Amino acid sequence: MPAPGLCRRIIPCLDVADGRTVKGVQFTGLRDVGDPVELACRYQEQGADELMFLDITATHENRGTLVSMVEKVAERLMIPFSVGGGVRVLEDARRLLEAGADKVSINSAAVARPELIREIAEAYGSQCCVLAIDAKRKEIMADAKRKEITTDAKRKPNVDKPEWDVLTRGGRNATGMDALEWAKQAVALGAGEILLTSWDKDGTRSGFDLELTKAFATGLPVPVIASGGAKGPDSFVDVFQKAYADAALAASIFHDGEWTVDALKKELSTHGVTVRL
Repeated sequence: MPAPGLCRRIIPCLDVADGRTVKGVQFTGLRDVGDPVELACRYQEQGADELMFLDITATHENRGTLVSMVEKVAERLMIPFSVGGGVRVLEDARRLLEAGADKVSINSAAVARPELIREIAEAYGSQCCVLAIDAKRKEIMADAKRKEITTDAKRKPNVDKPEWDVLTRGGRNATGMDALEWAKQAVALGAGEILLTSWDKDGTRSGFDLELTKAFATGLPVPVIASGGAKGPDSFVDVFQKAYADAALAASIFHDGEWTVDALKKELSTHGVTVRL
């Protein structure tokens, strides 16, 4: 949970496939929204606190992140820049950081081999290691099953406790892992920040998943970046003031010109959210 008075960060996200910035809904139906280098410069000029660059097909296509593109983007930026997608071994992280990235984001490879988190943190510091978690809310059990469990005096599970599954490979694979427990394990290994994306909310512009974000923000000792569902100032106010996110990531509202970063920040400041103007 962020300390009182700490500036909340606004982070535009650039999902990239085949050298172009794309956006979809729940990781599918991708549409082209522009050149990543041009967009990165635009968001920096608008006052973005950081940028997130995700090569969203690298893991699925079993290849590394496009280092040359990272170099082109990074050489024109003065703000922090995180890069993810296709980071499978420590050498991949080294190449990205040497290409100009400030942080690397890992997801599928960390699930497959959690020790990768420790390796990156020990080599470059926890502040460089971002664990990306794509979380999908688990199905609510059928009413009959709920009644059966709650009326059994010997079994009193909290059936209303929300749980989220960890997805990997760009949302294509459900692991069965509990998302919050995985995050706690990752932090113990050295992850310095969590990029938390709600699969249920991604691209829907229906507001952030406040329950998911709050569970992570209050349950972890590291910053949590909320992602998935951004729709306008009210959704950002909610995720900061009700769910205690340290930062919020958005794509569609910026790519489609609905809001600029500076206009969004000015609006947030009128609602009592501390941001860097």
